[in-house]
Amino acid sequence: MQALTQQLTTLAGEAFVQSGYDPQYGEVTVSNRPDLGQFQCNGALPAAKVYGRNPRDIAQQIADQLQAQPIFKEITIAGPGFINLTLTDEFLAGFVQQMADDERLGVPPVVQPRRVLVDYGGANVAKPMHVGHLRAGIIGESIRRLFDYMGDDVTGDVHLGDWGTQMGQVIVELQRRLPDLPYFDASYTGPYPAESPITLADLEEIYPAASAQAKENPAFAEAARLATAELQNGRAGYRALWQHFHDVSVAGLKEDYDKLDIHFDLWLGESDVQDHLDDMIARLQAQGLTSESDGALIMEIAEPDDKKPMPPLILRKSDGAVLYGTTDLATIDMRVQEFGSELILYVVDHRQRQHFEQVFRAAYKSGIAPATTGLEHNYFGTMNGKDGKPFKTREGGTMKLKDLIVLVIAAALARMAESHVAEGYDEAERQEIARMVGLAALKYADLMNQRTKDYVFDLDRFSSFEGRTGPYLLYTAVRARSILHKASAQGLAPGPFLPPTADAERTVMLLLTGLPDALQQAYDTRMPNHLADYAYALANEFNRFYNACHILREENAAVQASWLALTQLFRRVMELVLHLLGIEIPERM
Repeated sequence: MQALTQQLTTLAGEAFVQSGYDPQYGEVTVSNRPDLGQFQCNGALPAAKVYGRNPRDIAQQIADQLQAQPIFKEITIAGPGFINLTLTDEFLAGFVQQMADDERLGVPPVVQPRRVLVDYGGANVAKPMHVGHLRAGIIGESIRRLFDYMGDDVTGDVHLGDWGTQMGQVIVELQRRLPDLPYFDASYTGPYPAESPITLADLEEIYPAASAQAKENPAFAEAARLATAELQNGRAGYRALWQHFHDVSVAGLKEDYDKLDIHFDLWLGESDVQDHLDDMIARLQAQGLTSESDGALIMEIAEPDDKKPMPPLILRKSDGAVLYGTTDLATIDMRVQEFGSELILYVVDHRQRQHFEQVFRAAYKSGIAPATTGLEHNYFGTMNGKDGKPFKTREGGTMKLKDLIVLVIAAALARMAESHVAEGYDEAERQEIARMVGLAALKYADLMNQRTKDYVFDLDRFSSFEGRTGPYLLYTAVRARSILHKASAQGLAPGPFLPPTADAERTVMLLLTGLPDALQQAYDTRMPNHLADYAYALANEFNRFYNACHILREENAAVQASWLALTQLFRRVMELVLHLLGIEIPERM
């Protein structure tokens, strides 16, 4: 099933051909002047420049050709040659019926599916997750779900930061505190204890202390640097200790991500390419792509037409340790060779733009990534507080992610009490609804913004059941479910769609036909805000329809059945879009 705008574009393109013009000018879009028409075609203006004709004359030719199509109720020309199109209500009802009869709701899958890997999350071993990790998880999960729905073979990878300097810092700090542990005895041959000597809570306290020490104490920083190099070079005690850090951290990370309904297919990290590094670097050396600089091994990736300096990619430091540029390059190598990835999307914040530019250039220059493999940095801005600065605790510290989740759920409970939502429900159900409402507030506040922009997180505003918020969308989706449940209890069922008789009904139908376009736009741009915009517009119009057309009190049985069908289709579309945004819907509120 083709999207409605695509069907109309095909018809308009044929009209341009029949009039002697290129069909590319027949693109039809939803009208930005609904008072003039439901759809518009602006191709007469650019065609006029190419063919040396008056644009209104071309527009009139196209309009005359399209008049023969019975699907149009009205075709008009405005301004210098804008063609406005309005469909018959009969055709609109028939198209919506086709959507309802299609298990994919009229959304065609991609023609050529690709193996896509989405790299999102980016959490670090030994560090608790904080609000700075939130956007990568929320945006990345939505992109992964969208690509999966569109038909690609998608894999999501958390890509843990588990091989960097913080590991050496934690090792040195733990040795300072517990020097008698066998991991620090270079002569110890094992076996090492199976049980971790520290818990996640210990790590959450040790890491900040170690990080502070490294900044204040040069001797500590040097010891941490050496410990990192020894870990990466295979020192047995450090590897065993690292495994404990990794395992207790991942267990905690999975718990936090599960709370957010964010899930990964792979839990790989920088460490997983350790065995690839020597081979990859040897290949780069054999290609003549490396050189030495102050004892470090580097790869030049600057190009003659660069408008700003582009530093080389450091492959190995002078002490033999690698940086995450090296592990990121080796990760691309592994993803292409082992997973057959044809498109790799990195959902990582904007501060890493130069880093990814370096890594991508090195990947293409070396052939690690074939020219046919897409490498994209889908960067995002910062989540800020009302003061315009990165979101903090009231005390000014970085807020842990688990604390933010507690905060939004508490705000949801308070808003539910104010709005008399879920009154009389048992406590367990109220808490579960509050969890969904709180997370809807959190996620929609993020996803409704263009991902490349910073945004201000205002918990009071975003937890409201009114306005452009996640809770408002949930309430509207639950309203549709409630109508259908009540109808079923009364022995009523959805029936065939009838041509709309009310403006509100017609508007909902038209918006529903826009689902494929909303998904395609979000897919093409990797920007879920297009889905968020669509969900809000659709919810608004459905509520207007609900208020104008009293579904359960309608006396005409055929009209009532058609309205129930429209309600059911709205529910299915809203559930799909909210799922793609990573937002769960309660059964009732």
